[in-house]
Amino acid sequence: MSSIAAALAAIQATLPSGVSLVAVSKFHPVEALAEAYAAGQRLFGESRVQELAVKVPALPADISWHFIGHLQTNKVRQLIGLRPALIESVDSERLLRAIDAESERAGIVSRVLMQVHVAQEETKFGMTPDEMLGFFADRRFESLKATHICGMMAMASNTDDEARVRADFESVARLRSRILDVAPDLRGFDILSMGMSHDYPLAVAAGANLVRVGSAIFGDRGY
Repeated sequence: MSSIAAALAAIQATLPSGVSLVAVSKFHPVEALAEAYAAGQRLFGESRVQELAVKVPALPADISWHFIGHLQTNKVRQLIGLRPALIESVDSERLLRAIDAESERAGIVSRVLMQVHVAQEETKFGMTPDEMLGFFADRRFESLKATHICGMMAMASNTDDEARVRADFESVARLRSRILDVAPDLRGFDILSMGMSHDYPLAVAAGANLVRVGSAIFGDRGY
């Protein structure tokens, strides 16, 4: 068994039923992804449109590609053309509208997650919890024509303080409940993508059902 296959097996063994694993493959070569694929992995996460454009045609067609990086509006058309299974990092309403317009033009429905900012750093992207709640309370999602919001994505503070990380994840889970309170007719708003290599067990404990793990599978990234 390869080291990548062994790492995948070890991580999968820690995940409860109903929690899916996205193998964060950004900056790793196609050969490493092929090893993970051979071990049964089918969900992969990429953060750069140009890198995704190289990897999609080079790897099997049954891979579900998740886009997890900060997306600039001038890259939306190219990304939609690659037909990702899920765009996890919709960090503003402006970006959401651009994705919706481009998806309508392309004749497809894009699945997305809204990214909420709860971490204690300015470097993280995302809408604030109040902005997110307001978006759903005002039912602004109803004007979308070619986009389905499937849930939320978040990152915790980059700290060794487990209590801080746990509090971040729990605040996102509470926000999801509040959104469903103000918009109880939301359908398919059921994905909570939280947790990375160093903190995913805390995310799962808080209610995450999608975790994004990279270095624990592939080793340190070769930037």
